[in-house]
Amino acid sequence: MGPFAESRIRSSPAATPETEGTVDDGVTALLNHVAFSQAVCLLASGLFDTHKLAPRAAALFATQQRWLLSHAALAHHFQPFDQVEPCVSRRSLGLIGPLLGIASRNTSRALFDEAAKYGVLDLLEEHGAHREQLAAPSSNALSLIGLWYGQHFAALDLLDGGTRQSRFQARSHSLLPRMQPLVARGLLSSPGLRAPGPLYTIFTWSDSGGWLMDRLIAGIDWERPQGQDRFLTDVRSITFLAESAKLSRSHTSRKLSEAQSIGGLGWTGRPGRSPLWISHEFYTEYAEFQARKLLILDHALTEVTAMEASQGGRWE
Repeated sequence: MGPFAESRIRSSPAATPETEGTVDDGVTALLNHVAFSQAVCLLASGLFDTHKLAPRAAALFATQQRWLLSHAALAHHFQPFDQVEPCVSRRSLGLIGPLLGIASRNTSRALFDEAAKYGVLDLLEEHGAHREQLAAPSSNALSLIGLWYGQHFAALDLLDGGTRQSRFQARSHSLLPRMQPLVARGLLSSPGLRAPGPLYTIFTWSDSGGWLMDRLIAGIDWERPQGQDRFLTDVRSITFLAESAKLSRSHTSRKLSEAQSIGGLGWTGRPGRSPLWISHEFYTEYAEFQARKLLILDHALTEVTAMEASQGGRWE
């Protein structure tokens, strides 16, 4: 355990325009923590493994746009946005996407249709004059988001020996509905998360590209000597990477070529017979993105548990 105290992590609030400077200080502190690279790789491995458990559901989080919209939709389920009618529906999601500047109405509605098709949403009764189909997150989807929360708390706990993961898992059914609106607000109001760096964006604005990025970060070979400007990985061929992520070779090759064209990665020798390396800039963009998420999640857990404690362990 490093010298980074749990209370110091918790001192950083969720990102908003007013607190962005404080968040940047917290991000810098996390990046400088002696164990943060280990926490980043732990998180990357967990995120990559999650998609293999439920690939259809995980696909809703595999691009930046879908990830933000899914978090917004879940927050709306628990605490409706003032400008949008309560409950998740094709209509409400079509309003939320443009309202928050995430996606067009048609793109947002398409996500609703896909989520319903693959069991991420359970369809409920029709409602209103237009017989709008209401929906709610399925039990499998809630389990998946609970796992996502737990993975992030495990990464934070690695830094200071905290107990966030176990505390959340013990009461996820009551904590999640109260935390998710705070988390979504933090994610959606953070410029660093809404507009990440160019290398991060190459992967997260394409179908399932986020999985490739998670796999590359998880595959950093920390036991081998690393150069000052690059990190060696255990990836030795495009075919190997594509198969591990269950993606086509052509799609994987295209994403790697885009990242390679701006210096984000490359081969130490002949592709297929030498390790792939990723640049220091690529790793830093990924690590900064994770640090911002971790601060938001930690703040939400702190705020909800503190509110609960102030009410004697009971919610009104």
